[in-house]
Amino acid sequence: MSTRFLTLLSLALACAPAALAADAGRLWTGKVQALLDVQCVKCHGPIEQKGGLELDTPQAVLKGGDDGVVVVPGKPEESPLFLKLAEGVEAHMPPKKQLSQSERETIREWIAAMIVAPPEVGKTQAERQFSSVTEAVNVLIAEGWTQRGITPAPSLADAVWCRRVTLDVAGRIPTANEMTEFLAAPESTRRGVLVDRLLSSNEYAVRMRELWDVFLMGRAKRAGQEDKRRQNGWWTFLESSFRTNRPWNETVHAVLSARPQTPEDKGATWFLYERKNEHQAIAEAVAPMVYGTRIDCAQCHDHPLAREIKQAHYWGLVAAFSRCKNVEGTTGVAESAIGGFANFTNLKKESQPAVVTLLSGRSLPETWPSGDKKEEDSDDKYVDPKAKVRVPKYSRREAFADVATQDNPLLARAFVNKMWAALLGRGIVNPADEINARNVPSHPELLEWLTRDFSASGYDIRRFVRGILLTRAYALGAGEAPPETFACAIERPLTGEQIARSWRIAAGFAPDDEPLRRATVGAVPDVLPRDYSASFQQAQFFTNAPTIAQVLKPTPGGTLERLTAITEPATCVQEAFLAVYGRSPDAVEAGQSIAFLSSRQGRHSEAVRDLLWALLSSAEFLTMP
Repeated sequence: MSTRFLTLLSLALACAPAALAADAGRLWTGKVQALLDVQCVKCHGPIEQKGGLELDTPQAVLKGGDDGVVVVPGKPEESPLFLKLAEGVEAHMPPKKQLSQSERETIREWIAAMIVAPPEVGKTQAERQFSSVTEAVNVLIAEGWTQRGITPAPSLADAVWCRRVTLDVAGRIPTANEMTEFLAAPESTRRGVLVDRLLSSNEYAVRMRELWDVFLMGRAKRAGQEDKRRQNGWWTFLESSFRTNRPWNETVHAVLSARPQTPEDKGATWFLYERKNEHQAIAEAVAPMVYGTRIDCAQCHDHPLAREIKQAHYWGLVAAFSRCKNVEGTTGVAESAIGGFANFTNLKKESQPAVVTLLSGRSLPETWPSGDKKEEDSDDKYVDPKAKVRVPKYSRREAFADVATQDNPLLARAFVNKMWAALLGRGIVNPADEINARNVPSHPELLEWLTRDFSASGYDIRRFVRGILLTRAYALGAGEAPPETFACAIERPLTGEQIARSWRIAAGFAPDDEPLRRATVGAVPDVLPRDYSASFQQAQFFTNAPTIAQVLKPTPGGTLERLTAITEPATCVQEAFLAVYGRSPDAVEAGQSIAFLSSRQGRHSEAVRDLLWALLSSAEFLTMP
């Protein structure tokens, strides 16, 4: 037996436990956790632990219950958790239901793969040093590919990458001139130069506002709601913050405190004002921004699945804003100096005080009134008692804004994960706004490194975005690898704003058209959807919308006019594909398109318009390249 073979064999044996442990981790997050959540966690989870057994985390499963261990790693036939699933056994589980054969096989497969105890969530190796965001991502993502034996998809050609990054940063496809200029630049520097140019453009500020308006406020649904956000300065506030690269923690502080000190900050009050004194709605909107996770499920009891989220966190966050009230005739949100001392009741009918406590563990120190003593409000408790929007000398809201944006690692982590999801189609923790114990990060070390780096950089958004855009993972093409590996591009539908502007560019016009944008956003409202599927209404819009017909009118200087003047079908098809997709057609596409035009020689202009319409409403055009 050769020395080389023995070396390879020893390496394979050494790597086997790690590989199998990784398989167990993927089985847990991909199949087992969801199965136990539905079938078992109601009786064996954070809220209730029958028999002292909890089944909501791998560590809890391994710990066992009052009767001892329920899982023997690597040995399902010796594990009570698996054995009690068999039909007809004594003390069968679940008590009133029989799991299917495939469900039982999932549990058996997981236990068999779990030859070592799984690491605790959040436990990573010692912090490593990297010179940049790009280097950290490239190294740590590539290590994940190696560990899983995955070959990443090929990288995009420069022209396709240019289209992708322009859509992400400017919210539109590149013009023909921009593409030509990009491809003519030195190959070694062209990508970095383009990213820097796009990040310094006003289009970047607008695009980021479009994303974060939806992330923070949700899509405008009521009539006039979008107009009010614009008219009352919310859009201007966001755009100004991104245009000047304002530190993210300062932007969030301005939103939470709602006390504008400069004209640019005036619109920040709209985050609270639009929610019309609905303090629970405010708390539920604030949590993903400052914690990175939703807390809605903790209203009536501790979170049934994420044990770190307590009912006290929910009502404490409500209390942070319970003294606030909109001031009619302004967009200001006043705050009382007294009140807001409330209790909440858990499922055991126990009453507890709603103290402002963050998920990070910090609390606001505040003296509650003793006994039945009634608080008295007075002018001396306010900075300016005659002001229309009164500000108390001690502001609970301001105090919360301070602790939420200073030394709060959850704030940086929330932004990093959400922005990563916006640029790569999926968060390192997925869903992107539920970073909690139920959703394990696909790359824990990377998430922690990016979080620390973003905070240490002074919450430098442009630096972070630039670093991601220049990574290998961002530049990959399509493939079949699991999405959590980031070994290939994850299909992303374009937003309504991206579609409307890109239609205009492809049609040969300036990108902005407000009626077209409104119509398209109305038909395609989702931004970063969890599970995307086109609706019947969207299909109708793309096939019959008068707004698209308006784009494709034979206007002087437009693409339709230019193509209609080309009478040779093959050349016309070539130019149509370049205008819409930025590429030449393949043989099948060219043949079908030429045949279509040739069959309508007496109606050339109409045929060219229909060809463009088909290209503009195709899946290729409506998804990220």
